[in-house]
Amino acid sequence: MKVTRGKGAVKKDKNEVVKPVEDRAAGKRKAVLKASRSSNKRTKNVKSAKKDPNKPKRPPSAFFVFLEEFRKVYKQEHPNVKAVSAVGKAGGEKWKSLTDAEKAPFEAKAAKRKLDYEKLMTAYNKKQY
Repeated sequence: MKVTRGKGAVKKDKNEVVKPVEDRAAGKRKAVLKASRSSNKRTKNVKSAKKDPNKPKRPPSAFFVFLEEFRKVYKQEHPNVKAVSAVGKAGGEKWKSLTDAEKAPFEAKAAKRKLDYEKLMTAYNKKQY
């Protein structure tokens, strides 16, 4: 026994979905979001604390470690391409096509850099206090 719905039933469902916004909870959320956005504008004018130039930079992920090496190779193969976006797109496609075994050396380098960063951060935090 196959239950099928006629066109009339489908139209009723569509009409139910297209109810006025005031009746739905989503409409109420939008009004709240608009109010919160206006309050964010007021807080942007307040200056945030300045960044410490001595604070260590975060380490690159495995993808960015890969991109460092990929950029050199890509620029040798394509000397006419100057756009940064083209290099990034080509690097992203290449990264996606790599297997886990091929990604492993880059992930190892990234893990090593992360350990170095954590050591630097602990030293930095000790200096702060």
